[in-house]
Amino acid sequence: MIRPMQLVRRLGAGLMALALILAAGPALAVMPAGPGAAGAVIALTRTSEGVALPSEPVLGKPLPWEMGLQPGYSPVKREMIALNNMVLWIIIVITLFVTALLLWVIIRYNAKRNPVPTQNVHNTFLEIAWTIVPVLILVVIAIPSFRLVYYENKTDNPDMTLKVTAHQWYWEYTYPGQKNLDFISAIVPGDKLKPGEPRLLTATNPLVLPAGKNVRILITSSDVIHSFFIPSLGVQRYAIPGRTIETWVRIDKPGIYYGECNQICGANHSRAEKQMADAGAPSAPASRQLAAASPAPAHQLFAQAQETWH
Repeated sequence: MIRPMQLVRRLGAGLMALALILAAGPALAVMPAGPGAAGAVIALTRTSEGVALPSEPVLGKPLPWEMGLQPGYSPVKREMIALNNMVLWIIIVITLFVTALLLWVIIRYNAKRNPVPTQNVHNTFLEIAWTIVPVLILVVIAIPSFRLVYYENKTDNPDMTLKVTAHQWYWEYTYPGQKNLDFISAIVPGDKLKPGEPRLLTATNPLVLPAGKNVRILITSSDVIHSFFIPSLGVQRYAIPGRTIETWVRIDKPGIYYGECNQICGANHSRAEKQMADAGAPSAPASRQLAAASPAPAHQLFAQAQETWH
């Protein structure tokens, strides 16, 4: 049998361990790169073709001790935050009501106050109420939920199209309407990071998108199921082999937005596919240099393609 002091010490140790985990954040998942990850980024290190890091401010990034959702920088993400807040308040009201009801029953109907138990076993009004009220609550939640699902599904008037192909373990980005610009992006190893770059989130070649434009995103996979996830932009879609799944995004302002694959996709899942969405102003000159394993320099193709965004 556990003594009280032992229980207190164990709870204290558990709380201390939880605090360390929350403070350390993603750095706890660092481990040596496996052979699969090393093979995926060969010839794609940031020094292979002089990849220039984005200069915009970092807007979408996890922070220590963060308890809520990341701030939204797209219409879809703001709708997600609004739905989350609405459901949270519903949960709070239900929890308080149930807690108060349990306390009232414990105090009002305990054995001391009721030595002779009541013989009532049915109450028609209560039975109808506790059946109808939960149904109404679910309807209140379902209507905005379905509306949001359809809203984030696709856009009717895209300004450009991006195709995302997931691989074990890196991303391939293709711009079909921009002279088929194609490049791949993988995680930057921990020993290659520069000051200020987050571990397990920094990518070799950031995805570049225009701010203030409707971007249609087509997502697929070449091997297993992955998930394309950028929290601050409200983008999350499974990448499934043999299927193309659509979503869209309109980024509010230029900045850097971090993401990752949040579907277990193999041995190197935790240190594999990372997204860095670099949103630039549509009217700004093309200043990004993106290295790709292709004969033609990717940054030259991208500079030509970006002129069509204006």
